[in-house]
Amino acid sequence: MTGFRLRPAGRRAALGGIFIWFALATSSALGAEIKAAAIDIAQPSKKNLSNEKPTPTGVRLQVLLDRAHFSPGEIDGRFGENAKKALRAYEEAQQLSPLDDINPDVWAKLAADSRPVTMNYTIAEEDVTGPFLKKFPAKMEDMKNTPKLSYTSPREGLAEKFHMSEDLLSALNPGRHFDRAGEAIVVIDVAAEKSSEKAAKVEVDKSRQTVKLFDKSNSLIGFYPATIGSEEKPSPSGTLKVTEIDRNPTYRYNPEYHFKGVHSHKPFTIKPGPNNPVGSMWINLSADGYGIHGTPFPGKVSKSESHGCVRLTNWDAERVAERLSKGTPVEFVNRVQ
Repeated sequence: MTGFRLRPAGRRAALGGIFIWFALATSSALGAEIKAAAIDIAQPSKKNLSNEKPTPTGVRLQVLLDRAHFSPGEIDGRFGENAKKALRAYEEAQQLSPLDDINPDVWAKLAADSRPVTMNYTIAEEDVTGPFLKKFPAKMEDMKNTPKLSYTSPREGLAEKFHMSEDLLSALNPGRHFDRAGEAIVVIDVAAEKSSEKAAKVEVDKSRQTVKLFDKSNSLIGFYPATIGSEEKPSPSGTLKVTEIDRNPTYRYNPEYHFKGVHSHKPFTIKPGPNNPVGSMWINLSADGYGIHGTPFPGKVSKSESHGCVRLTNWDAERVAERLSKGTPVEFVNRVQ
């Protein structure tokens, strides 16, 4: 399967096999709250898209791409690399030439989805019931004794439920309490139209750190940023096949993997949960130990390294799984940047 080697960032970090969990002051991270009304009417321009800070236009663009099955990864309102890659893939699918600015024709197609980007949500009892991990195991070996690798807080669970960063969730809801059932909050509406069409093939681009789905006519029907291998543990080459799809998987560590920071000489298992090392979804491939899967670190997708596997956000892994079947070919390529 896969391991982690991430730089400390965001609300959670991992050093080798040692996990450190901490909270950030979201107000200082974003600078100011973002108004829902501004998001719903936002229009693209050079001035209102930024990689440095979230903007209403950045949020709207990411949500519209997410709804269209061209995922920007974790929605944080920034026009960063994952959002840019999703936009370029959407332009490719629409057979439009990419521009330095957002192509007006592309924006018109995206904005044809006229539903409001934000919506009101009442925190449900199930959102706050837990159980939540108050103390996360310091070592991967210690995770085997944890009954469930659940969320660390209601805020984390709510953010993931709506494909958002925790910082953006807090910016939309200044002063709100995410641990109280019945509390009304603002979230983003990422509900996409369900598609019964299965993908005919999957392309995993190791150099661009992307996953693409194609239909039988070789049309691009889905895009997802990904973390794919590392120099130490590269991903495979050639074409594999999907052999199994496992929701809420149990993680099985094989000492032959020799993951950095893991010292166990015996195999062990880790219970399911969204913060399981492979997240909430495992798509097994026809090479021993390799798969497409989720992650506890949605904000680090396509910005870190894996131990050979293909890592997506949990929600993207789940959406990809819905469109795959046993036997679907998965081609690993290295496209020229």
